[in-house]
Amino acid sequence: MRFLRSLLFYRCYTQEVSAESVVGSTKKFTKRYKHRIDDLKRVMANVVVDEKVEKKFFDRFKLEDLLKRRFFYDQSFAIYGGIAGLYDYGPMGCSLKSNIVQQWRKHFILTEGMLEVECSALTPADVLKASGHVERFIDWMVKDVNTGDCFRADHLIKNNLEELMKKKTTTEDQRAEFEQILARLDGFSDKDMNEVIRKYKFKSPTTGNELSDPVSFNLMFPTQIGPTGDFQAYLRPETAQGIFINFKRLLEFNQGRLPFAAAQIGSGFRNEISPRQGLIRVREFTMCEIEHFVDPADKKHIKFSKVADVVMTLFSAFAQGLVDNETLGYYMARTHLFLVSVGVNPNRLRFRQHMSNEMAHYAKDCWDAECDTSYGWIECVGHADRACYDLSSHHKATGTKLCAEKHLSEPRKVSVVEAAPNKKALGLKYKGEAKQIIAALETLDGIQLSELEKALNESVGYFLNVKDKTIELSKDLVEVKRYEKTSHVEEIVPSVIEPSFGIGRIMYVVLEHNFRQRAEDEKRCYLDLPPTIAPIKCSVLPIVHQERFKPIVESVCDELANYEISHKVDDTSGTIGRRYARTDEIGIPFGITVDGESEKEPCTVTLREIDTTQQIRLKITEVGKLIDDLTKNRLTWKDAVSKYPLFKPE
Repeated sequence: MRFLRSLLFYRCYTQEVSAESVVGSTKKFTKRYKHRIDDLKRVMANVVVDEKVEKKFFDRFKLEDLLKRRFFYDQSFAIYGGIAGLYDYGPMGCSLKSNIVQQWRKHFILTEGMLEVECSALTPADVLKASGHVERFIDWMVKDVNTGDCFRADHLIKNNLEELMKKKTTTEDQRAEFEQILARLDGFSDKDMNEVIRKYKFKSPTTGNELSDPVSFNLMFPTQIGPTGDFQAYLRPETAQGIFINFKRLLEFNQGRLPFAAAQIGSGFRNEISPRQGLIRVREFTMCEIEHFVDPADKKHIKFSKVADVVMTLFSAFAQGLVDNETLGYYMARTHLFLVSVGVNPNRLRFRQHMSNEMAHYAKDCWDAECDTSYGWIECVGHADRACYDLSSHHKATGTKLCAEKHLSEPRKVSVVEAAPNKKALGLKYKGEAKQIIAALETLDGIQLSELEKALNESVGYFLNVKDKTIELSKDLVEVKRYEKTSHVEEIVPSVIEPSFGIGRIMYVVLEHNFRQRAEDEKRCYLDLPPTIAPIKCSVLPIVHQERFKPIVESVCDELANYEISHKVDDTSGTIGRRYARTDEIGIPFGITVDGESEKEPCTVTLREIDTTQQIRLKITEVGKLIDDLTKNRLTWKDAVSKYPLFKPE
């Protein structure tokens, strides 16, 4: 394990902390120590979670071979040469992915009483202009000046620096310098990246040619709606915008009350410059996103006490107290519990806070749940405090108020400043554009209303931007009214806490963290998946391929079907050992064997567990209930062994 000299200076280290201990007011602390916090985050970016993490040798080639051979997933359009960043899921992959999503739905939507929606993936350009994605959803890329091949600039720098660090000729000072660059790379501007590329004379990795300066590349897929090609749209880069657009309807459905959460499961699309690493970086992927709407003045969570003792790994002692509200802390703890429940190794899971210059354009604060893999630390879940950015942006773009009413404990007098349009005069002068002008006037803030009032009083006219036009307004068309009124409610624009889950990445991490090789025979590989998400819960294997066992096999299958347990019959002529190995490869946690004893009364079978390979014997009439309990975590295998006698095959 490498320790940077910077670590000794800051005396920082990763630390397991409870959810309760990291939530608190941090404004003064953050303001005072902001420069040191950012430095600390940069330093920590490449440090492993903890010395206690035992990294056993992992053969990625064997895992990839298993996944391809058993068709968990494979590159799309493979017989045409394949398309980078696009993948097709096979039977086992589909089932595993579906089970992870269903577990997510139970863990969040059902448990938290969230409002689920399904919105269009085709998104008008105006929506994504308002959200900031058209302007800011970019990566920096460099080009081979001769061939035009494109490379993502930060990945090119990372790969080159990692290769330089492996060289024996690299000094300790150089390694420390490279580590500092890698730690800060996510926050680099195009100029910063260009300086690194020029300083170390990096070339095209495929041809050795010179590289261009970094240029921005928007990651969204553009398209058109309709036959004319005039209506510009994009494939959505996130599912969140559909939820924000429907905020008023969702608030109404929730009887006008805050807080509430809405969730969506669906596809996202990002035109990655250089997709790689299998399911880690793809161009089409499944997302599960939550938008939790909350009063910005009260971000407590009613269920926080239930997760206050959940232990998570954060980056350093300085991190304590830096999660500044309960709702964000609550979702981080719930995410930790979910990831562990689907098979992520808790010792290889950490939460990393974004640096200020690394933050997404919409985020006030962001914590990533990252998982340690053979590819390094991979972001699987983002937790962003989006504040009121999105609702305010869409209000400004459309004139539609996206706010909630907060009942005051006591009525109070409030000063009101508002634009009062002369609707009749506007209609006569601007015809069909009048509605858009009125909507635009409703979006003016206090400063803009004062400017409007001043312009009207001085009779110089006020120029209002409406869509792509500039409209001149005069006293006969609009006036500014000021008055006081007694209010029993206050209009607020809710803040949004967003956990965003990348299902493909989580699925890969689960596969890697649960890939095993038998100690007695390393060629025998298997997937020790949690039974709750296993693609198939149980196999049914007659000891030999004989007709006399068929009625018993059918009885076993009927019993499993009664409990809606997915199962697979393997009655081929191979040895029972080989058939166990085949079912182990695809992660079937339990195997029922029908043997000679099964023909006796009462009819019994053996039940085998994948990891220990232990077997117990029980009645056919009991096997369905037991497997149902095991796959739903009502019982453990240890419980089953204590109840039923162990069976030792001869």
